[in-house]
Amino acid sequence: MEKNQIYEFLIKELPEEQIKIDEPMKKHTNFKIGGNADLYVIAKKVEQIQVILKLVEQYQIPLTILGNGSNVLVGDKGIRGIVLCVAIQQFEIEKEDAMIIVGAGETLGKVSYSLAKEGITGFEFAGGIPGTIGGAIRMNAGAYGGEMKDCVQKVTCLTQKGEIKELSNAECNFSYRHSIFCEEPLTIIKAQMKFSYGEKQEIQNKMEEYAQSRKEKQPLMFPSAGSTFKRGTDFITAKLIDECGLKGYKVGEAQVSPMHAGFVVNTGNATAKDVLAVIEQVKETVLEQTGKQIELEVELLGEF
Repeated sequence: MEKNQIYEFLIKELPEEQIKIDEPMKKHTNFKIGGNADLYVIAKKVEQIQVILKLVEQYQIPLTILGNGSNVLVGDKGIRGIVLCVAIQQFEIEKEDAMIIVGAGETLGKVSYSLAKEGITGFEFAGGIPGTIGGAIRMNAGAYGGEMKDCVQKVTCLTQKGEIKELSNAECNFSYRHSIFCEEPLTIIKAQMKFSYGEKQEIQNKMEEYAQSRKEKQPLMFPSAGSTFKRGTDFITAKLIDECGLKGYKVGEAQVSPMHAGFVVNTGNATAKDVLAVIEQVKETVLEQTGKQIELEVELLGEF
């Protein structure tokens, strides 16, 4: 099925402004890098996702699920098929027991600050993570000692056939930067999360402390996908990269941040090819000098 045919089908089912053909992915990723997606579709309702899943299965169209594009590097040749941006907005607090129901498209920052206003603690760690709830659950995002697995009770998702399925925390198979959603073709639509009440001022202080720490230690002035590499089981990856003299290493306009060696940043108009060249050099140098193999945390999407 040609992309123009897919487009014509989709505009009968979804609002036209939610469907873009030959859309530059650099507009939808925090790295500000990436070629065109054949079709970029924003889904704001479960029924819209189900329409797309049915179409994808019927015509064997490649499908890429995206949240906020915060932990991905898209190839310079773009992405074939449909890129589905899950933008389901829902935020309900059950105040009695500090539990929330939250849509996959809600941003971590918004949810974190909304909970802080209510005096609900347990999600301060997520305030500065630039992703969505769906993306964060998928990769079990975390910071400052907290992870999504600590607060998710259950996740509602869609199977490939568009059937609604609920998974408990245990069934999500959470581990470091990983979950069942990395392995199986399930589309997260919402989650139930449990917290507790705390002192509003303490919560605010903690969030301000984390925000200040990010500002001081992370290269927030340049586009990036956050931490490029996973931490090691027995080593701090950024420290190894720094000790190998790689801070500031540059290919084209992609650079190992001079501020934080765990970040590869886009200093201007870097290409995915530039970023990959930096990543490969870092991995090879660290292996040669320390014997340690470091792994990517950033997910590679599309054609390079």
